[in-house]
Amino acid sequence: MSINTPAKQTSHLKREILARIIRAYLGDNYEEDVRLIPYKMRPQGSDVPFRCCIHKERAILRDRVIASLGFDIEETQDSELLSNLAKKALDRKQPEEHPLTLLQTACNECVPARIHVTDLCQGCVARPCESACRFGAIKVENGKSRIDHTKCKSCGLCAQVCPFQAITKIIVPCENACPVGAIAKDEDGITRIDHDKCISCGKCVSACPFGAVHKKSQIIDIIKNIKSGKKVIAMLAPAIMGQLPCTPEQLKTAIKKLGFNDVVEVALGADITTKNEAEEFRERMENGKPFMTTSCCAAYNELVEKHIPEIKPYRSETKTPAYYTAEIVKKENPESVTVFFSPCVAKRREAMQNPNIDFVLNFEELGAWFVALNVQVSECEKEDFAKESSAQARKFAITGGVAEAVNSLLDEGEKAKAHVINGLDKAAIRDLKKFAKNGKCELGNLIEVMACPGGCLGGSNTINAYKQANKQLTGYVEQSKDIKEILK
Repeated sequence: MSINTPAKQTSHLKREILARIIRAYLGDNYEEDVRLIPYKMRPQGSDVPFRCCIHKERAILRDRVIASLGFDIEETQDSELLSNLAKKALDRKQPEEHPLTLLQTACNECVPARIHVTDLCQGCVARPCESACRFGAIKVENGKSRIDHTKCKSCGLCAQVCPFQAITKIIVPCENACPVGAIAKDEDGITRIDHDKCISCGKCVSACPFGAVHKKSQIIDIIKNIKSGKKVIAMLAPAIMGQLPCTPEQLKTAIKKLGFNDVVEVALGADITTKNEAEEFRERMENGKPFMTTSCCAAYNELVEKHIPEIKPYRSETKTPAYYTAEIVKKENPESVTVFFSPCVAKRREAMQNPNIDFVLNFEELGAWFVALNVQVSECEKEDFAKESSAQARKFAITGGVAEAVNSLLDEGEKAKAHVINGLDKAAIRDLKKFAKNGKCELGNLIEVMACPGGCLGGSNTINAYKQANKQLTGYVEQSKDIKEILK
């Protein structure tokens, strides 16, 4: 991806805003400094790189600040000052329920998705588009194909057969990316998120080239707890080991420089997940069950609860690595505040359902925090982790890692035939529904489900290119112990 693409530029904007909010909170004039962020980022007379005028850009920056303070933009009054919202963020007892919000100011209100005949149409004599359409939605009129959108089902067959490639499908990026139809325009043409359908996979966040779908940050809540003197413990998802130009031991030191009292790997919990899931898989197969799905992906768990309840009997009852890690931390430090460092949006939903996980910080926010405090991770000293995790647990971050870990604890005659769903999309959801309906899966008896292509390492909140991240993670995995040695 080019550095100047809209998606990359919006990522830079989010990071800059977060860094400014952090500096403001740690400074002497927090509320006023937050109020001035849009004006300092776009001072009078400065260039307007993206929108029609400086006022539009400031309005969008204001909304980004609101989301970065942890508030729902749709529920915030236009007249409310950012300084007042900054104060409310400090007074907040717990994060808001839904992790995503939508910036109407930034939304381009794309034209509705539809099949469209372009000017390349030649009105050819063969008229393959007419014969291909099963709904009678396309006819040649006045030498050009015309589509009756009241009849069109957007199947795309006409586009496939057009010899001039004159018919195209216009998509709305966020709607097209959402696997469950949770984001769409309402009757007034305004884009909305249906939180009853949303599985918090974050695909709409990555897809929108205007950065209009925004995560609500919990960073003020976390820093407030650190500043108040509470014992705050960071729990690092395995995917973080591929994100920054440093060793894991340097990363631990860097995070402690932010004010965290301790840092633990969530791979500790992944070792427990592996052990429990292997035992559960063995028991289910002995009892004649046709297949079992994994249960460590938070977005998949949301999908099951909201859209495929019929597959619940086939989903593993084993808890996620984050669950077991938080349980360990809270048992050893009952009064501590736990912060899960996540590559995805969905973990915020999981945390809200788990009293042992207090807050979630994503990798983008961590990067902004390092920038704000000028922490150079590659220059930090190394500090070993108190407890060691296995190679298999650390490999949970990539597609196929969970199934591989489970198989590592099964005897030769018990090993699972794994089928991996590498990213949740409409086709994958159809397959899962089919497996549940038929009560069997011909492709395997252990179905690993990852919402993000590539696994957690490809999550919507990651900050390093996948190939480089995978290279770094692989190096860390190769120097780790085998799970059988860890579980002795």
